[in-house]
Amino acid sequence: MIKIYNTLTRRKEVFTPLAGDSVRMYVCGVTVYDLSHVGHARSAIVFDVIRRYLALCGYQVRFVKNFTDVDDRIIRRASEEGVPAAVISERFIEEYRRDMAALGVAAADAEPKATEHIAAMIELIERLIAKHVAYRVDGDVYFEVRRFPGYGKLSGKKLEELLAGIRVEVDERKRDPLDFALWKASKPGEPVWESPWGPGRPGWHIECSAMSMHYLGESFDIHGGGEDLIFPHHENEIAQSEAATGRPFSRFWIHNGFVNLGSEKMSKSLGNVRRVRELVHDHDPEAIRLSLLGAHYRHPLEFSEERIGEARRGLDRFRTLFDAADRLASRGAPAPGSAGGLVDELASLRERFTASMDDDFNTPQAIAALFDMASALHAYHAALEKGDRPTGPFLIGVDEVLTLGRVLGLFEKTSEAAGPPGEILERIEKLVRARDDARARRDWRTADALRAELQALGATTEDTPHGTRSPGMAPARPASERCVDSPERRVVP
Repeated sequence: MIKIYNTLTRRKEVFTPLAGDSVRMYVCGVTVYDLSHVGHARSAIVFDVIRRYLALCGYQVRFVKNFTDVDDRIIRRASEEGVPAAVISERFIEEYRRDMAALGVAAADAEPKATEHIAAMIELIERLIAKHVAYRVDGDVYFEVRRFPGYGKLSGKKLEELLAGIRVEVDERKRDPLDFALWKASKPGEPVWESPWGPGRPGWHIECSAMSMHYLGESFDIHGGGEDLIFPHHENEIAQSEAATGRPFSRFWIHNGFVNLGSEKMSKSLGNVRRVRELVHDHDPEAIRLSLLGAHYRHPLEFSEERIGEARRGLDRFRTLFDAADRLASRGAPAPGSAGGLVDELASLRERFTASMDDDFNTPQAIAALFDMASALHAYHAALEKGDRPTGPFLIGVDEVLTLGRVLGLFEKTSEAAGPPGEILERIEKLVRARDDARARRDWRTADALRAELQALGATTEDTPHGTRSPGMAPARPASERCVDSPERRVVP
């Protein structure tokens, strides 16, 4: 079973979706006023991996990630360049997509823009006013924080502490300094939309509530983002959403840690960011990805060029395996013989991989299991080259590494090496299915012949209540159980 650290409860909890095997997941995207940096890349990769692993486990994932395309910074840049704000936002949406594609981040199922959902935001604000938890002042609309008793439950902040920490000049029109804007009256030079309260534009927090509920419903499974969004953005999302619907907003809240450069948090305000575009130009994109997965997603990550170099050298160990598999597969049918302890060793390491990912998506431990698989396969290949081992188990093992690695978004460009081992595994799976059919008909002679054919490919077999078990295969299990690799779950988006 998968356990996820829930920011809302501050503990790991067993993950169970609200609706069977369907997972609805929303992640706060970027504000598109500049090129993306490595901090954006880390968050995107973290949630890409979570999505991939949930899919491997048999869940049907509906993944939504937004773009904030109306914001003070976008407006400011548009003014500086003398162009409409939409020109700036569209430019950097495309640049973001280009950068993330270079890092192997798959597009979300829906990627809504704030400006395309103004009507939904206005409707949500109207509900809040009708419930007397929001009020209008001179064309602005504010959420009244003290009318939501659960305020602070995500961040752990108390209202008294928040009031004591206010150091900026407070808008005296507010009923309380903690109240936050849902709608802002228009100002000269800003994008403007009509509303029941006059022309203006939405506040930042309301957009994610409106868009997530539009695509996923009033209650859904996972809401994610960087830890800098916990307060006030996600806290305010919970308040306005649950005040409007009377229902829990998101069951699980997942937040990734910061990226640090030396002893400092990487941020544009400090001028110490590394842009994705520059990194991809200078380094292997998969090495960048591997280096960003080398720390647990909730922990701070110390970024350095050296980490990327180490990751690239690690990838080389896998790539030599894929090249060896490609050469061996091109020789034709695998030679028969005993695989020694390779099959059991790889099965144990696969279990380590899934156990690590089940434990709050622990990618460092999962990567360690992959490297141990590579070591076992390198050792086996050395014996194989001397003629002491059959090729079948090696090819199957390499295919297993490819499958698990792609859960992390790695080895995506190893297309040639992936083909032949996959064909061997497909052949074994067909034989296993045929043998299960023969056993079901009580045709023992055919079943024994098929077992012999499997053994000639170097595949051991084990009869289980669920059917024949062979390397690289596992009886299908429901998604509610521990995630293990199976033929039904091999395809990852």
